[in-house]
Amino acid sequence: MTSEPEQLNWSATLRIAHPSSIASKGLQGDKILLPQSALEQLLARAPSTATPSTSHTFTAFDPFNPYAVSDARRERAQYRETSQQLPHPLMFQLVNQKNGTSVYAGIREFSANEDEVALSPYLIDALGVQDEEIQDESKLEDKVMDLTEDELTNTKGLRIIVKARQLPKGTYVRLRPLEAGYNPDDWKSLLERQLRASFTTLTKDSILSVHGVKGEEFRFLVDKFLPEGNGICVVDTDLEVDIEPLNEEQARETLRQIAAKSQRAPGTDAGSSVGHTIDIWKQVDGRVLEGDYVDYDLPSWDRSRPVAIELTIHGDHEVDLFVSPKSNRQRALPRDTEHVFGDFSSPKDGVKRIIIQPTNAELEGAEALFVSVHGFSLPGKDAAASVPARYSLRAKAVDTQGSETVPIDLSSSPPKSTTEEQCKNCYQLVPKQTIVLHENFCLRNNIVCPQCKNVFQKKSAEWEAHWHCPAHPEAYGSSLLSKSKHDYVQHTAHTCTACGPSSPFTFPSLPELARHSTTVCPHKLILCQFCHLEVPQEGDPLDPSSEAETVLSGLTAHERADGGRTTDCHLCGSIVRLRDMAAHVAHHELDKARKPKPELCRDELCGRTLHGIGPRGQVNGGTHMGQGPGNSLGLCSLCFSPLYVNMHDPEGKALRRRIERRYLTQLTAGCAKKWCQNEWCKTGRANLGLEALGTSVSTALPLVKPLLEAIADHSQRLHFCVDEASQRRKKTAEMLAAEGVWDLEWCVAAMEAEGGNLNKARGWLADWAPTKVPK
Repeated sequence: MTSEPEQLNWSATLRIAHPSSIASKGLQGDKILLPQSALEQLLARAPSTATPSTSHTFTAFDPFNPYAVSDARRERAQYRETSQQLPHPLMFQLVNQKNGTSVYAGIREFSANEDEVALSPYLIDALGVQDEEIQDESKLEDKVMDLTEDELTNTKGLRIIVKARQLPKGTYVRLRPLEAGYNPDDWKSLLERQLRASFTTLTKDSILSVHGVKGEEFRFLVDKFLPEGNGICVVDTDLEVDIEPLNEEQARETLRQIAAKSQRAPGTDAGSSVGHTIDIWKQVDGRVLEGDYVDYDLPSWDRSRPVAIELTIHGDHEVDLFVSPKSNRQRALPRDTEHVFGDFSSPKDGVKRIIIQPTNAELEGAEALFVSVHGFSLPGKDAAASVPARYSLRAKAVDTQGSETVPIDLSSSPPKSTTEEQCKNCYQLVPKQTIVLHENFCLRNNIVCPQCKNVFQKKSAEWEAHWHCPAHPEAYGSSLLSKSKHDYVQHTAHTCTACGPSSPFTFPSLPELARHSTTVCPHKLILCQFCHLEVPQEGDPLDPSSEAETVLSGLTAHERADGGRTTDCHLCGSIVRLRDMAAHVAHHELDKARKPKPELCRDELCGRTLHGIGPRGQVNGGTHMGQGPGNSLGLCSLCFSPLYVNMHDPEGKALRRRIERRYLTQLTAGCAKKWCQNEWCKTGRANLGLEALGTSVSTALPLVKPLLEAIADHSQRLHFCVDEASQRRKKTAEMLAAEGVWDLEWCVAAMEAEGGNLNKARGWLADWAPTKVPK
């Protein structure tokens, strides 16, 4: 047995807010908005529950004092902590007293105006409320208020009773489709998503509408519940959904339509082709049924040249061509109501061509091009008996000459023949000797359209159906279907199904609706650069400040909200918002450009900087930490350590003698290190295959004397033997510098900071070192 949920004793009579008001916008499913005062009243009526407390909160409580214990027990008995808890989820019953209908609803938030309740379109239809029964406050603002009336509160408009009513959680619901032909594969996932996102309750005998991805609508009658009653809660419950037809005739018709649809499924002989990846080298042949789309994608093309998407239609069919780039800002497949480039025309030769220039802003960051071929079908037309339209699709790079933006220069066309003359009626070139006979026959049988200059037979069906649009001079055709198509596309109001039926989102033509869907529509899919998911861009297209912020920041409303999360900068460790990370990293790049080059150790073979590198790329990091070189020779602390003596030597004579002694030792005895490559060392010269410079002190001394005289000149290098790791780092840094991206000083600093690891050194250079400025 399912326990009856605890009920709240609260009700109010509220006026229905107009659907065009700000409060009613965005409400879906069974959601309502109530005023703030309703929340206060509900909390006051909510049952109070005791909160058990095991810990004592009195600061003067002493557990070893028997009098304190008895006092504490006495206070606990008199005062108990209580809290007012509203049930979850909060549900309401709405009653229209005018016609006696009622429906259950869930709450979205308490933000409506006082004395008003905002309802979703589903609830307005379920209550049988007519548009003229709802008072529009925007029309009352222009009216003069009579201050002599005692009652200043506006009491006009339909009022309904709102009662707090908790429903049991449902375990079973039976739906009956109102029309035949519903395939569970079409609406099952849509129904599950819509119930989870927009509904808290279901009401018996109400009409549940499920919108499909192609704009279609599936309508179901809510017929039966378990547990039995007039309504159930669908939140946090395992709900079994059963679909049964209204009668046997509908069941047979549904099976027949499903079987017929399977025979015309994409890929079958009677169905449309299956889309796939195309390239610019091969033409693609296919077929498309009326109302279907065949989707292709072009992943690569020559982006330095214009690309032409050309569609050739075989036969007398109306087939449209749509193209949209796949980028972070465009993720949806092109459709007639959502595309960036489109061609709705009815060309006489059956060829449609969309040319996209390489400088088009829509191609910025495009990964591929989505190409869709659409079989046009007028609304309400039964396309079950239609024959697939055959077509050929080709994507190719074209030259600028001859494109739509740079037409061919006709001044260079060849001159007319001197033996031919142009007919004044059909403008054809005919021989001069037969021009009279031709014109007489042409004037009797042919007629020329004065606008498009096309020639027709006077009594032909094409001439009878020929039309031109006065609002669009480039639009014309010679069939009733093309005229009906043009009127539907260009002169019929179309509403954005995602934004709602209000007037700001109703557009006079399909191209304008497609422009809205690919620009400012809150439901346009994008690839968020922070959560890396395909999500709606959100925002309010009617709010100029929101659109201005989108243009200035380059971030959609969703990205601005999602980018408010913080993370640590991988360079400096600061806490930065995700949306500010690009600007923060740009400041690091500016800091890198102003960084001075680190000074290198004066030793030719040493792979260390003079003052050391800090943990975050700080130049002179060792000196700042008190670990500088400690000498005036320009040697790092490790290279100078063999020369250091704790004695007073103001003139440097003792230091000069130590340097001389080290050079003589290197030339006469060597360092006996197998890795040494020092040309001023006996061992190093042997390792390099060079002849020894001096075998005795007498022969080596003249060679060392010039080196000693150049000690004060810091532009001259010193030649001392170093350890193997330092020597290897210096050689690797020289190879890095030879790539021409970074200076040698930065390459040495990177190898020192990363302990000789080449891959980590490249990462260090990318983070902390400025690149070379091209000369």
